[in-house]
Amino acid sequence: MIDLLEASYQKYNQPNFIEDDPISIPHSFSKKEDIEIMAFWASMLAWGQRKTIINKCRELVTLMDGAPHDFIINHQESDLEKLLTFKHRTFNDVDTLYFISFFKRHYQQFDSLEDAFLIGYSQNDENVEKSLINFHNYFFDDEHAPHRTKKHIATPARKSACKRLNMFLRWMVRKDNQGVDFGIWDTIQPSQLICPLDVHVERVSRKLKLLERKQSDWRAAVELTNELKKLDPNDPVRFDFALFGLGLEKFASS
Repeated sequence: MIDLLEASYQKYNQPNFIEDDPISIPHSFSKKEDIEIMAFWASMLAWGQRKTIINKCRELVTLMDGAPHDFIINHQESDLEKLLTFKHRTFNDVDTLYFISFFKRHYQQFDSLEDAFLIGYSQNDENVEKSLINFHNYFFDDEHAPHRTKKHIATPARKSACKRLNMFLRWMVRKDNQGVDFGIWDTIQPSQLICPLDVHVERVSRKLKLLERKQSDWRAAVELTNELKKLDPNDPVRFDFALFGLGLEKFASS
């Protein structure tokens, strides 16, 4: 099994993976804050066809004048009107405006979005569970936070597998020389990441006996990651590339 996973990891952890994946959106920026903002937004909007996700993210970037961080920090109230047209599946203008409000509140105090995930964080934490729970609470620590937006930000406290947040953290935290993941955050460790549990990853993981839990929840994501840690304790989530790639190749249905 390890040979299969290693081969798939090497195949998909390549720059040519970027173009057709939502990670291409943050890769179009060089400023750290722009990368963080659009990586977060691209991951939160990542459901449905990848081509559609990418197009919607490009639309969002255009609505923010091609400079997300600058727009968020310096916009006038009238500048927000054009964002009322933005929608992706169940993500609508209410959610869009609250995301902008959150980012402005955060970046007025901090230089990096990583600080939002370090509330109560310890390098001794087994994984990022506590960080994700505290991030969710921080994200909605505003009396004007719309209740409807909470469905777009998952938390282990609701037993969610937190697929999109875990994907975002993989992008920000993992460090290698392949040019796909950014690795621009230094405090959270790759060994603490949890594998994003999407349908491809789940299907292949079950076939490879890496996952036995029937529910697709937080405990399942932790179970899978703990199995991957047996193969690479320092960087278990690198095998997300392998499992996702095998899923694309219909491995689990063969």
